[in-house]
Amino acid sequence: MIFDPSRRWREHGYKPDFAGILTYGGLPLTEDAAELADFDVAIVGAPFDGLAGLDAGARWGPRAIRAAGVEHGPHLEAGVDAFERLRIVDFGDAPVIPFDAAASHRAVEETVAEVVASDTLPLLLGGDHSISLPAIRACAAAHGPLGLIHFDTHTDTGEDELGVRVTHGTPMRLLVEEGCVDPRRYVQVGLRGYWPGEAEMGWQRERGITSFFIHDVRERGIDEVVRRAVATIGTGPAYMTVDVDALDPAFAPGTGTPEPGGLTSAELLGACRRGAAGLALVGADVVEVAPTAVGSRDPTALVGDRIVREILTGIALRRAG
Repeated sequence: MIFDPSRRWREHGYKPDFAGILTYGGLPLTEDAAELADFDVAIVGAPFDGLAGLDAGARWGPRAIRAAGVEHGPHLEAGVDAFERLRIVDFGDAPVIPFDAAASHRAVEETVAEVVASDTLPLLLGGDHSISLPAIRACAAAHGPLGLIHFDTHTDTGEDELGVRVTHGTPMRLLVEEGCVDPRRYVQVGLRGYWPGEAEMGWQRERGITSFFIHDVRERGIDEVVRRAVATIGTGPAYMTVDVDALDPAFAPGTGTPEPGGLTSAELLGACRRGAAGLALVGADVVEVAPTAVGSRDPTALVGDRIVREILTGIALRRAG
């Protein structure tokens, strides 16, 4: 049964973001997979951060992003309202288990698989970056090897972290090794800092992964970097993953592994919209939002919400031609 949390406010034409039952953007809510066929996009929460290692907190990301929403309306630059152009539903959260990473990943994969089976695009709210592993597995099981546009400070292609094979620093390597991501159609944007090292970068070069560092963005501009990324990924099915630490911590302080010198909010928001408009997305996620306050009072949750909306706007633009 679909629940409409905005019903009581509709006659007034406005629902404040601090009132009512919490769903993303005040969207209808369902946990019945049979109802997903009526929708284009399903928002899925993945509140798991058990593999973040050094600094947890992203388990609160889905709730904080949902609470940071604003009233629907047209995107002032793009001129479209994604909530009018697309049929979007909140599919609730995957039933993760805080103390069991394997069971939590299975829950995410099974939940995303339900969405994909309904020919609906899953857009996940993380959670640490390890949740991309089961989410992309589920998408690739339906669509074959995917192209990937990956906004991040880090490559997340480590072989392990402290001897642990599956963490938030290793999912992209595992996805390439499993054949879920085509490395020749995999583009990273925003890399900087002091990790990874030559072992990981050499592994990437051998497989044809494309990396744009922060100096590439500064020298070429974010529009040109995204244009090249879209051209490299091409026309096949693709996935977008956005680690909020791609942003300079001045714009997103609430994240587990911040690194100074990153993208601005304006750069990342526009890049997500243009990337989503240029690619045949079959799934997307926003991860590593670790809020310290509720709703729009938290700057990282606020920008997390806007990243989601830019992705939705890009999808709407693409479907509108």
